[in-house]
Amino acid sequence: MKYQVKSPAILLLEDGKVFYGKAAGKIGTTAGEICFNTGMTGYQEIFTDPSYFGQMIVTTNVHIGNYGINKDEVESDSIKIAGLICKQFNEFPSRKRSDGSIKDYFVDSNIVAISDVDTRAIVRYIRDKGAMNCIVSSETMDIAVLTEKLKKVPSMVGLELSSKVSTKQAYFVGDSTAKHKVAVLDLGVKKNILRSLAERDCYLQVFPQKTSFDEMMKWKPDGFMISNGPGDPSVMLDEVAIIKTIINSDVPTFGICLGHQLIAEASGVSTFKMHKGHRGINHPVKNLITGKSEITSQNHGFGVKAEDVAKIKNIEITHINLNDDTVEGLRYIDKNVFSVQYHPEACPGPYDSRYLFDDFVAMITKVKSGSKKAVVA
Repeated sequence: MKYQVKSPAILLLEDGKVFYGKAAGKIGTTAGEICFNTGMTGYQEIFTDPSYFGQMIVTTNVHIGNYGINKDEVESDSIKIAGLICKQFNEFPSRKRSDGSIKDYFVDSNIVAISDVDTRAIVRYIRDKGAMNCIVSSETMDIAVLTEKLKKVPSMVGLELSSKVSTKQAYFVGDSTAKHKVAVLDLGVKKNILRSLAERDCYLQVFPQKTSFDEMMKWKPDGFMISNGPGDPSVMLDEVAIIKTIINSDVPTFGICLGHQLIAEASGVSTFKMHKGHRGINHPVKNLITGKSEITSQNHGFGVKAEDVAKIKNIEITHINLNDDTVEGLRYIDKNVFSVQYHPEACPGPYDSRYLFDDFVAMITKVKSGSKKAVVA
């Protein structure tokens, strides 16, 4: 192993706070909204999750890159984060199944990162001050220059990003002879969400984000999946209109993360920018229907307003976050529609919430058998 002296790098937050570290990945400059993920594993899945598009990720686990990179452990076709902020950027993997190092992965993908910074101090700062934009550079240490560049970075509030990560053309996933057909509205869908449905005897057609309801219905799907994705749901007016039509059709519908937020917006429930969001694989959630709790995998910076849900008679909260009581799940009382804020496929994460895919398939089965309303447990 040949260790090279790392170049200096700088992290500048939009409020002027500065952290100094070492260059990792590609030499360059990158910017976006800073947020932190508390997961102890699954960094490659995090890097490739489309919901992280435009964001600078602080990993709270000390060692990043220690088990290398594997071509099968991805959630999309490329790295989606804007940049990485970590304590130790381990360039030499120690796993036989590794296809390469994190350094080569980042350099080949043109991703800038900073290491050897006090990530504990950074996370504590964000927890106190809230999410904000930041810039990382390993090509200039001039704070004045970086400040000017950072001013040009748009706020996540009011930013539509799904168009950057949604498929441009419809495609199929799974076995064409499967029992059920599910239309997926791709707002930045993760591969393991698709796999979770395909494993449950579903054949999927994944549609671009602005595909009309009528166009998707030409395929005669048995259900709709509204996927996860990045950006501010309140500005996605076209998608809200499409989802409102899906809801009114009463075809079984399941929304995840951004899909959950857009179902809320389509139902007259407002969303809001959270102080620091939820990102990690250890978030406790209580299922109010069953009374059981589950540990969940989460990645979101926007939430659903509980006070708005209370005003709508035919929608109820099904799940709440046990850390801050925020809304984690919704369902229609009189329609075959439900959603959750977290990622039930949990890649990475615990499998506590995978029952939700079973609930969705059970709903489809009941509706196909002639039952008008299939209640989700």
